[in-house]
Amino acid sequence: MKILNPFKKTYDHKQVVLFKFLKEIKLFEQLSFEQLSHFVPFMHMRVYKKDEVVFFRDDPSHALYLTQRGEISLTIDIQDRFESLGILTENKSFGDNALIPDARRIYNAVVASEKAQIYVIPQINIFEIFDHYPKIKAKVLESYTQQQNDYVARLFSTYKTNFGFFDLGHVYGKM
Repeated sequence: MKILNPFKKTYDHKQVVLFKFLKEIKLFEQLSFEQLSHFVPFMHMRVYKKDEVVFFRDDPSHALYLTQRGEISLTIDIQDRFESLGILTENKSFGDNALIPDARRIYNAVVASEKAQIYVIPQINIFEIFDHYPKIKAKVLESYTQQQNDYVARLFSTYKTNFGFFDLGHVYGKM
């Protein structure tokens, strides 16, 4: 016989749908519904149109973005042209370096689909949650670190596949 806890917090359908969306995003997958509930008051839905810029390279990293619907083109500008880094689809985060104090954007983000529905979480609110809930901070930053490790692994794999097309000697700079 299963024992029910009458003091356990319950969530309505709308909240559960939002929590399930968040758990599909790498940064939030380790968090419980209760932990995710701390982010909800700070999540602002924005609807972007095709070719609308979400942010440019070198902009301050003041927010984290979560794509609910649509596609986002990530590019880096090299002189007068844009090199594609990839297309993000639904249930992905971008602008993740908002988790780092005083960071600046390292790529451009532009809407590639007819429209995109994107949740925006201000950096200041993320840091506020981290200050009050160190376990949430540890889990999110662990996921962020794993995600960055995956990016570097793909970078090195691409480098090897393309026979050293660029100079990796600059990746880590002077140590």
